[in-house]
Amino acid sequence: MPQKSQHIEIMTQQEIGRTVRERRKKLGINQQTLADLASVAVNTIVAIERGEGNPQLSTLLTIIDTLGLQIDINLKQLEYEKV
Repeated sequence: MPQKSQHIEIMTQQEIGRTVRERRKKLGINQQTLADLASVAVNTIVAIERGEGNPQLSTLLTIIDTLGLQIDINLKQLEYEKV
């Protein structure tokens, strides 16, 4: 039976960083190992996990994919949008 996917709404850089850090720890890998697996600098991992920096989207997607995560983009209701 297929597993239900867990939906996490991510709104801020800090929440993205926290999600990356929690998943990395759950997988039992350190920052250097994640950096090696994703072919990025360890400083990039550190900055993302701290909710700092401004990584390229392709870099962030590579790291997230390496962790077995994905980003979903959905429409949200805007205050000024007519229903």
